[in-house]
Amino acid sequence: MTVPSRGTTPGSPAEDRDTAVAEEAGSPSATGGDGAAVNGPASDAEPAGSGEGAASAGDAVAVDGDAVSGAPDGATPSGGEGKAEDAAASAGGQDRAGDVVTLDEDAKAGEDGAPGGAAPAGDAAVQPSEAEAEIAAQRELRERIARRKAEKEGPIPAGAKLSGQAADLLAAVRAMEGGWAAPARPVAPAAAPEPAAPAVPAQNRPRAPEPARAASGAPATAPEAVAAVAAVLAEGGAPGTLAPQVTATLGERAGDALRGDPWLLLSVPGVRPEQADGFARALLGDACGPGDERRSAALVGWLLERAALQGHTALTFPAVRAALAERSVPDPDQALQHAIAEGAVLVFQDGVEDADGGTEDETAEGEGAGGAADGPAVPVLLGLDRYALAEESLADGLARLVKTVQGASWDEAAAQAPSPSAAELIRAVAGHGLVVHTGGEAARAEPVALAEAVRTLGLRPVVAAHSENGRRRLGPGGVTVAGLLSGTEGPGRDTDGALDLDLLVVLDAPQLDVETATVLVESLPDSARLVLSGDPGVLWSAGAGRVFADLLAARVCPQIASRTPDPGPLGELVSGIGIGELNQVEAPGKEIVIVPVRDAGEAVHRTVQLVADSVPRAIGVPSGQTQVITVGHGGAVGTRALNTALKERLNPGPGRFGGFDPDDRVAYVPAPGRTLTGSVVSADAEGLRLDCDGVPVVVPRELVESVVRHGWALTAHQAAGMRWPAAVVVLPGDAAQGLNRPWVYTAFGRGERHLSVVHGVDQALAHAVAGVPAAERTTRLRTLLEVLLTPAV
Repeated sequence: MTVPSRGTTPGSPAEDRDTAVAEEAGSPSATGGDGAAVNGPASDAEPAGSGEGAASAGDAVAVDGDAVSGAPDGATPSGGEGKAEDAAASAGGQDRAGDVVTLDEDAKAGEDGAPGGAAPAGDAAVQPSEAEAEIAAQRELRERIARRKAEKEGPIPAGAKLSGQAADLLAAVRAMEGGWAAPARPVAPAAAPEPAAPAVPAQNRPRAPEPARAASGAPATAPEAVAAVAAVLAEGGAPGTLAPQVTATLGERAGDALRGDPWLLLSVPGVRPEQADGFARALLGDACGPGDERRSAALVGWLLERAALQGHTALTFPAVRAALAERSVPDPDQALQHAIAEGAVLVFQDGVEDADGGTEDETAEGEGAGGAADGPAVPVLLGLDRYALAEESLADGLARLVKTVQGASWDEAAAQAPSPSAAELIRAVAGHGLVVHTGGEAARAEPVALAEAVRTLGLRPVVAAHSENGRRRLGPGGVTVAGLLSGTEGPGRDTDGALDLDLLVVLDAPQLDVETATVLVESLPDSARLVLSGDPGVLWSAGAGRVFADLLAARVCPQIASRTPDPGPLGELVSGIGIGELNQVEAPGKEIVIVPVRDAGEAVHRTVQLVADSVPRAIGVPSGQTQVITVGHGGAVGTRALNTALKERLNPGPGRFGGFDPDDRVAYVPAPGRTLTGSVVSADAEGLRLDCDGVPVVVPRELVESVVRHGWALTAHQAAGMRWPAAVVVLPGDAAQGLNRPWVYTAFGRGERHLSVVHGVDQALAHAVAGVPAAERTTRLRTLLEVLLTPAV
């Protein structure tokens, strides 16, 4: 692979680089983009809700997008899409040096590229994620978790709701910041478990149905409740069109709730603090002030929800306090104390207790403010109960699996394994309830071989992938995680409500967010084994958490690293990127092609030319099997602009089905963070009919605008876990600040036979691969696992 070297091309920032994490939750207005921290969460404006949003590392986490980049969300109280202008493309540029490999001589010919920037999307649907729906449908599994916790020697020393001890913890924060030793936190006695609910047959288990949606995308609610909310909104100067969404969020008595606390409006996805402040001033008049406790409690919740959309399950105390100060809260400490006492936020100080009863990494000594300490202080974290419950339940379930000694011997099955790595995996799973397996695309064959070996032993294995694309590549018998949990795929559930299996193998495990992983683990029967398999170098999940990375870092179970390399020039290139090297790779069969470009118009034109002409002619891969991947949705070379140009060339039409025509390629998002690719079949009174990798899907008419987009071009987060025969990765000049190693690793690894790189970022590509790591996420899972599984001294 020859990467052309040239001088720096000036460019403008990508559209809404940090933007609108609220879009992940269905905010109708932010336009979003992959963002500078591309291994952050999915703060994506598109229906996939899986674009790469910005997230800062460590304590400096971007709890407020405005504080980081100044890019406005563009959200409006009316729920209409804020109009963010597409970024100007970089122009000019010096002559490039070095050889340029092209597919054919006409790669440089043709007219100027298609116009950039399509019209923004309409209102996004506000709908629960599949993980949330599954959690709601499995309430009785909580009793099983409670029973298991009661069987332990003691309670988990983290994550309790500490409203009665808020003052002590706040004092601990101040003491640690000043170098004082932190006071020991009292541990409440374990609560007695509630009586277990009787077993419910799988076929009779309640399921949370998909709520009926109104045209606005909000769940159907009583008309009188919506009318009451609309009246309050009008009184506060907010548009009444927001009423259905407010009612869906706050409940049937939302009108009365808003009168008592106008800042509750901030809990509605897409509403920003300044909008909620204006609404409160209109309702309260002189009684409204920046120090109002209702305002500070709402701001704390908003900050933590926003952080969750950026991938964090908690935030450090200083980060939240600083964000409150930036929002003009006069006394952030007092505001946080009130929010804690009211139960709006939970406090955590996680750590492994040492032999003296202290906490590992806790400040050891120090006399007075600024006293010396032997080690770093254990951070005090703030979080929402939703993610606290999920993370602690997940840690508890994983610990249960680790402590389950299987004691089987599968040496004979291992001897029949197709590779040494597969044999090692089989032996590890024979004796352990939880095993982590890492490797690239070729390594996927090893968990599949494990499942076949287990089947010959008379056990019941299930192999699940993250997407329909991944399931299809598994062959017969594979399922998706969503299908397995919903009961539409796989073995179903036993009389206790657990999945009817002995071994669950989850591929593409880095794509698991904490809530989905929690439901999976809670759904396993007591005797089952779990294997989480995936490539640790790819982008993390679109939802909150970093389950796979935290489990690897905790080192609490066997970790089997595949020794099966990905083959060919593409495998060599991607493997090098994984260790920080952008190597020149020989590609005699044109497996890798670099197409340098000077500006945005040329980037769009070259991309269309590659997909429509060059790749089919030179490589033999049809246009329908080539996937375009770019850094963000907005801008002159974002997914919207590229999809507009690709549709015009590949499938022109009037868009008579809500902007779509038969055979249009689409990206369908049934829930935030989950993207299905497919094509349009037809449309009728029921809605838009799609074919998603062989699975028929009907999208209701009122949801089409918010959950379906054209899909010739995707972001890397949307494409993670999927592969196509050919991939075209587009790197325009303004994409440089949005690149890091995980993004490049993920994008470049999506092609099975061919990769074209439309290259306009100069040396920023090599710099990103060599020196820009993944953006950190603040999570608690690793520490919780270490607390649960560290032997007592």
